[in-house]
Amino acid sequence: MPEVRKVIATEEASKLISRLKDKHGPLLFHQSGGCCDGSSPMCYQEGDMLIGDSDVLLGHIDGCPFYISKAQYDYWKHTQLIIDVVKGRGGMFSLEGPEGLRFLTRSRIFNDEEKAEL
Repeated sequence: MPEVRKVIATEEASKLISRLKDKHGPLLFHQSGGCCDGSSPMCYQEGDMLIGDSDVLLGHIDGCPFYISKAQYDYWKHTQLIIDVVKGRGGMFSLEGPEGLRFLTRSRIFNDEEKAEL
């Protein structure tokens, strides 16, 4: 059985991440909790967002760390986050905004085998 990952990126998301890394250097993601930008995954240059004790590192997508608040993680810990891309404006502070695309989080519930492995 392949490694169970808590967060993955679609092929289209990986292409956008690659372009953003070329433009901005190392990146990090944080799953927004629903305030100003809904519940979008936010993309930042590394160092532009302070990660605190209340943030959980879910994993990495295309070499970029992906964080979520602990409170939100408690709700979503039984799901795999799938980071995708759709046309439209991204979050106000997220780097993909000028690209005419935005990151979007999809999810699926882990099956019993995957839960046991986690």
